[in-house]
Amino acid sequence: MNLITQFWRDPAMPYAESRRACHSRACYKPHSHPTFSIGAVDQGVSCFTGAAEGPLTLQAGTLVFVPAFCVHACNPELGTAWSYQMLHLDADWLQAVRAECAPENMKNRENEPIRIVAEPAIYVRFCRLNTLLFSQIDPRDKEAALIEFIGEWDEGRGQRISTRVISPNLGRQIDPILDLLQEKPAINMDLSDLAQLAGMSRYQLIRAFRAATGMTPHAWQLNQRINLAREWIRTGEGLAEVAYRLGFADQAHFQRVFKAHAGITPGGFRT
Repeated sequence: MNLITQFWRDPAMPYAESRRACHSRACYKPHSHPTFSIGAVDQGVSCFTGAAEGPLTLQAGTLVFVPAFCVHACNPELGTAWSYQMLHLDADWLQAVRAECAPENMKNRENEPIRIVAEPAIYVRFCRLNTLLFSQIDPRDKEAALIEFIGEWDEGRGQRISTRVISPNLGRQIDPILDLLQEKPAINMDLSDLAQLAGMSRYQLIRAFRAATGMTPHAWQLNQRINLAREWIRTGEGLAEVAYRLGFADQAHFQRVFKAHAGITPGGFRT
């Protein structure tokens, strides 16, 4: 079986991006996106991590709705391959469409949970939508189909997995570190320096950061760098320049980290 990975992007629809992967054995580190993501398992079995109760097994025909910035990972069952689809939607664009479709439900969107949906009708509809996005039809027709899918199927059905709720005090403690790493993504600071900035011990910082973000400070920074790399590669920036701007030691280091988070090399993502 040949591994096939395809990406769809269109400058006329900058708020959406889709991927199709067949017979993949690529594994992902726990990560998050600034986008709302809808994933579908087409073949094989996937292990979903991100639920408080532990890993969940997803069979073919299952959809996963993941709000922006929720830490998660979907990987094939050990020693096997799987096929999947993944649609990423700009979070602000999605909220605007939701407000058009069902303004009365907008108050219930705070701390939105991850949802796992195993309904054949929704899976089939999503597959039709993604096939349409990869086709050559007019972008206006693609946009209409996407908005229609959101209006009809973006509901509170399926298994709900609660997302992390951050206490105000914890948020204030780590905000200086988050601000620094967002402002200077290429900066390399020791854990002890970050702990001093937050006024904590290293152990306290690791626990607080994981409670707030689902990751250690270093893992969060790498995830932030890869999200920026995706954005810059989409705009046509050279891979060497992206690696340099994000503080990677060299191209090989950049490629390893990118593939661990995105399941594909930077060059494959660009192509």
